[in-house]
Amino acid sequence: MAAPKKYPDELRQRAVRLYRESDPKPVIRRLAEQLGVHHEALRNWIRQAEADAGERIDRPTSEMAEENRRLRREVAELRRANEILKAASAYFAAERCAT
Repeated sequence: MAAPKKYPDELRQRAVRLYRESDPKPVIRRLAEQLGVHHEALRNWIRQAEADAGERIDRPTSEMAEENRRLRREVAELRRANEILKAASAYFAAERCAT
């Protein structure tokens, strides 16, 4: 289970919107102080919003990251099932040879 989020989604969205709609762009550290959030958290939110908008190619979109998490969980589950089947197969093969 994932850890609870430190900042509510509404705050994240508002902070990113404030940054993106400002002209000129504010200093991230100063804006973060005004909003009461850590500056690196704000910087990451902005980068993720840019990736989701197709403005960055150096990080996956939120949708792609979620699909990657889902696929990793699915692969782990399939590997566990495969290990169980291998163990069962070895057990029954050994039992068959013993008779």
